[in-house]
Amino acid sequence: MRPTQRHVAVQEDKLATEFLANERTFLAWVRTSIAVISLGFVVAKFGVWLRDLATPLGTPAHSSSTVSSWYIGVAMMVFGGLLAILAARRYHIVNLAIEQGKVSADRVLVFLVTAIVAALALFMTVYLVISSA
Repeated sequence: MRPTQRHVAVQEDKLATEFLANERTFLAWVRTSIAVISLGFVVAKFGVWLRDLATPLGTPAHSSSTVSSWYIGVAMMVFGGLLAILAARRYHIVNLAIEQGKVSADRVLVFLVTAIVAALALFMTVYLVISSA
């Protein structure tokens, strides 16, 4: 247990509510990870699609932009998979805490996911600015 972490007691008559809320939260994480994986796939394939579209028109697509979109898309797909793993881990930890009658927030996980999302957003923004120039 971390010294700054506070636990909140769970009343016996609220256990079912807590377990079901934890499961809903887990499913929301899984939906989010599927959305991130899907968006990553689209971003990765977008560069290839642009290259294929430009070839018949006789205007070569920037190869660096197609490679960049592939890397960003793959990073998003990896992050989506990581989100699913983190969701399962968090679900398990919260279930154990509910069984013990104590629950607490995991601020480290919140900040970690926020930092990764912000980094991906920054990379995508830089990619968009560079590729549209």
